Amino acid sequence: MRASLRPRLLADRCSRGRAGPRNQIFVAGSALPPSSPEVFEMSETTPHAESRAPDSRVRLDEMDLSLGKKVRLHRILYGTGMKNGSLMILPIDQGLEHGPIDFFPNPPSQDPDYQWRLAAEGGYNAVACHYGLARRYMRKYAGRVPLILKLNGKTNIPSDAEALSTLTGTVEDAVALGADAVGYTLYVGSPRQDEDIMQFMEIREACDKYNMPVVMWSYPRGFEVEEKGGRNSLYAVDYAARMAVELGADVVKLNLPKPSSKDDLQPAAYRDLDWDFASGARRVVESAGRCMVLVSGGSKLSDDDLMAKVKVSMDAGATGLIFGRNMWQRPFDEALAVTERVQALLSEYSV
Repeated sequence: MRASLRPRLLADRCSRGRAGPRNQIFVAGSALPPSSPEVFEMSETTPHAESRAPDSRVRLDEMDLSLGKKVRLHRILYGTGMKNGSLMILPIDQGLEHGPIDFFPNPPSQDPDYQWRLAAEGGYNAVACHYGLARRYMRKYAGRVPLILKLNGKTNIPSDAEALSTLTGTVEDAVALGADAVGYTLYVGSPRQDEDIMQFMEIREACDKYNMPVVMWSYPRGFEVEEKGGRNSLYAVDYAARMAVELGADVVKLNLPKPSSKDDLQPAAYRDLDWDFASGARRVVESAGRCMVLVSGGSKLSDDDLMAKVKVSMDAGATGLIFGRNMWQRPFDEALAVTERVQALLSEYSV
């Protein structure tokens, strides 16, 4: 029987269950069939994970940041957007990572000004992009929308079997552009992860020198990851969350783990857990420790499933969301309307 995961969005209709001890998750639910789309439903009988937001959510004062890092993160959290400590980031790095195909559903979105304008008019906390899109399109939005400069990337033309994102920018570039943070993709489990970790170490050292916060896109990748349950397994995402805090990231971007037919390939300790989306989300947020968590939007979802994903993420204790295609693959007015709906829900998670 599949656990359904659509949480009720009205507070007076929400029920909150109890999470088990930190090393266990007590939630009924079995694996989804391999063809199942990403769906976030929650039935009347499926208990919610205990809310970690806002009272137990990671706060700036808990992170032992340098003064410069704290100032920059404070500006993103409280100086723009909803100004309530919950984040809504608009990423526009997909043109490099996926190619122009991502703009096909909404051709006007191929112009980067479309996303910059959406971020400004929609009240996003920041835009995340590569050097060229900041250098050529940011000027008229400077001071209105903070920048998270992405420092590495790759195309999706080669397979992910031995994934590594090469550098596309420097921390010095970020300083020159007035960025408030940098982004770095680490492919956890890739055969080239040793190179990746060393490359990240150099970025982290430069970030410490310039007091620049670093956001890690912590993504399980590689053929060995697929042989141990897949990139979206609880095992893989949980490991990715822990890697971020171990390596010194200030913020981590994660996909939510999803049950699948490959769950039996996970290590035995994970196979023995009984979990669903809500409790899985809570677990990976806890594994990130004193590292703020941003939940990735991924491929475009229905409006109901998108709002449910927001609810599950924030109840798990995430600091916020980093939604791209789910926003800018829509006509502009529709994108603004959905942005407003998401922000209305995020307003319940002020810290």
